[in-house]
Order: sequence, then C-alpha cells, then structure tokens
Amino acid sequence: MDFNDFLICRAEEADIPELSDLLTILFSQEAEFVPDAVKQQQGLRMIISNPAVGYVFVLKSAAGGRAVGMVSLLFTVSTALGGRAAVLEDMVIHSEYRHNGLGSMLLNEAVQHARRMGLLRISLLTDNDNLNAQSFYKKNRFSESEMIVMRKIL
Repeated sequence: MDFNDFLICRAEEADIPELSDLLTILFSQEAEFVPDAVKQQQGLRMIISNPAVGYVFVLKSAAGGRAVGMVSLLFTVSTALGGRAAVLEDMVIHSEYRHNGLGSMLLNEAVQHARRMGLLRISLLTDNDNLNAQSFYKKNRFSESEMIVMRKIL
C-alpha cells in the first residue's frame, strides 16, 4: 500500500454522509452502541461546525476522494494537568483498508495535531473485549489507565 495514494484532512460538511457510513461500521462492532445514521450525522455536524468542540480527521483515497477512515478529537480541560486535553473518539478504518499502516498514519496525524495545539493528554475508550483495538493503541504508544469508565445516560 502506497501512503501517497491517501490524504488526511479535517472533515467538512460534505464528508458527513461518508463519515456516517464509517460510524455505522464502527458501531456495528461495538457492544454498547447501535448505528443510527440520523444521530451520527447530527453529532458529526456538531463537531465539524464548531472547531472549539473538536476536529474530525478523515483519511481519503487520493483517487476519487472516498473516505476510508476517520478519527475525532474532542477537546476538554484537564484540571490535573492544568491545561487542554482531548478525548479520541470514533477511530475507524474501512475493513478493506485495514492492516497496512493506514490506521497508524491517521492516528499519528491526530496526535501530531494535538501536540501542535499544545494539548497535554489524549484519552480514549475501547471495548473491554476488543483486543485488536487495544493492541493497535498500545503499538501506537497509548497505555492503559488504572481508571474505569462509568456513565449515566441522560
């Protein structure tokens, strides 16, 4: 796979339908989520239209510009670190393009962008039984935390 056949850019409004399709792939394999194109597009629109909330990075094939991957950085503040941080969400590569370094290339772009912005930490969640995702993130220098996730749906 030639990385020059792909480009990474910040998502725009026109990318939302293809990004929603990628989210459907992601949410179909996650235990706690059910794909819902309307909600997915609404959430994407909220991020893309407001850069203070976060950025969605999209991996596109250079030939045709098809979205084949995406990752989101959502911004927050860490009082423990005394500065801005991010939550990494919605990392997905279309199944046809996995296992060839494109996911690492996309993740690295998001991490480098976070560094350029002066962010101090990136946190992420992955399913407890998704050993492939955990291995991928560890390979890309993420480490497990002693914290557990708890949530309350409102």
